[in-house]
Amino acid sequence: MRGGQAAPGQYRKVQNLVVNSATGQTIYTPPSAHDVPALMAEMVAWLNGPGQTHPVLVSGVAQFQLVHIHPFLDGNGRTSRLLSTLCLYRAGYDFKRLFTISEFYDRNRSAFYAAIQGVREHGMDMTGWLEYFANGLATQLQEVSERGKKAMKADLIARQHELNERQTKALRFLLDHAEMHIRDMEGMCPGVNRRSLQRDLQRMEDLGLIGRKGAARQSLYMLKG
Repeated sequence: MRGGQAAPGQYRKVQNLVVNSATGQTIYTPPSAHDVPALMAEMVAWLNGPGQTHPVLVSGVAQFQLVHIHPFLDGNGRTSRLLSTLCLYRAGYDFKRLFTISEFYDRNRSAFYAAIQGVREHGMDMTGWLEYFANGLATQLQEVSERGKKAMKADLIARQHELNERQTKALRFLLDHAEMHIRDMEGMCPGVNRRSLQRDLQRMEDLGLIGRKGAARQSLYMLKG
């Protein structure tokens, strides 16, 4: 149910179910529609209260609670992730749009659903879910840090050797991947003929920045040093 049919912005008036899209099996039956307003009011009051809980844990609890209450006909998952991000932002965790928590979940949806369901299977003990949530956040922060270091390294090398934009793209690609084929560079530089790209790479070889193995069209490029 999408768009206007899902009554966006309004609490649901009917019972909804969380169903496995592959098997059609009901995974979870949320609280009744009658209980939704009171449950949401309780959650909001807790979020706005003084509290001594660490902001990361507050964010994780908020995300789970909204999914658990399932107050809307559609979009509960997306709304819960936005709410957790808002909780972190209010506490001073500004990620500058460098990532969204969904990126971590999307890598292994089964693990995400298992962490959510695990709370219900263990008498609403959130320990496992909060460990999963905090680990996901830490993992993405570490990855953002590593990407930032690589980007700064690429910019520094590009300035030192006066690399053009295409060569800088190749350098950034190689900082993230062990090897690069000419077709990878063609994908990054659409509309540029292969001969020009080969000249770009040859200059990088001459500068001692990259090496090459293989011959002709099968050549693979890698960083040196």
